[in-house]
Amino acid sequence: MLLQEGIKQGELRNHDLAESIFRQVLTLDPGNKLAWYNLGVVAQQNNRSAEALTAYDSALRTDPAYQPALFNKAILLGPDDTDQAVSILRRIVAADPKAATAHLNLGYDLAKQGRRGEAEESFRTAVRTDPSLRPLVPEEFRDSVSTDPTSEPTAPQAGANR
Repeated sequence: MLLQEGIKQGELRNHDLAESIFRQVLTLDPGNKLAWYNLGVVAQQNNRSAEALTAYDSALRTDPAYQPALFNKAILLGPDDTDQAVSILRRIVAADPKAATAHLNLGYDLAKQGRRGEAEESFRTAVRTDPSLRPLVPEEFRDSVSTDPTSEPTAPQAGANR
């Protein structure tokens, strides 16, 4: 399959060939969200952010809920348009509450906006969902993020001090 060959070439970092193949797929099927998405990935990996955004938007025109394109678009927008990135990431976590990396990135963007409480909750959810993300939480939030659900203070039990 042509699309699979493009993905393979992208994984091998043969970006020019991968891009050419994805464009061939789009010639045959202009609404192929996977080809648009992967074209965006190639552009993003080559620091062509505007092209990547255009490709992700094309994938999203085909499928407005396509999470990989939404996520990558939010990552690209985060540094310059935090409000839009937050909006996109909130859509992702609303649709998939276990999207740990979306929660993590939402935390980053909320922290950048000075919304500390919301950022802390996003980081907490990210780590609760995927404990391996804890080292990626900014140090200032790390103490408030626990991977142990029993670490919350509990009422002492009768006879517990024997």
